[in-house]
Amino acid sequence: MRMQNFVFPLRHFIAPFALAALLAACEPAPLYKPDAAAVTAAPSTVATAPANYTGHEVIWGGRIVGVHNFPDHSEIEVLGYPLDSSQRPRFDQPANGRFIALMPGYVESMDYPLGAPMTLLGRIEGTRSGKVGEADYVFPLVAVEQSHRWTPDEMTRPHVSFGVGVGVIGIH
Repeated sequence: MRMQNFVFPLRHFIAPFALAALLAACEPAPLYKPDAAAVTAAPSTVATAPANYTGHEVIWGGRIVGVHNFPDHSEIEVLGYPLDSSQRPRFDQPANGRFIALMPGYVESMDYPLGAPMTLLGRIEGTRSGKVGEADYVFPLVAVEQSHRWTPDEMTRPHVSFGVGVGVIGIH
């Protein structure tokens, strides 16, 4: 068999895998890997029954509403949104409740500007009553283990996914 006849089929075999690798590079990987007991409930759901969720891990994200610094920790109020497969907040979806991210130490408010998108991994520590404007509100409290503030460039990267095989999508 001549080498030319061997190269032609090999090129057709490799091309789909190279295309898949290129397309996969367009989609950022998820930031955090949830543990088996991670909660997928929205902040608004947790606020209605905090005892059911306290101590569980969550991966939540949204827009920063405010930063408050205290002597031993900082708190970031976040308006939560559903996350995409890369764990970026989906601002094209309705908000799903506010929560307070409890950060150890001092957080520079200039590093967490109002309206900036962020995603975090943490554990629910209960709730706190407060106000949003003049309205009473119950905020879930999340002790943050890791957090990421998204840059505009990261938020505008195209969301492209490509896969080979069988997939199942569950609708809740």
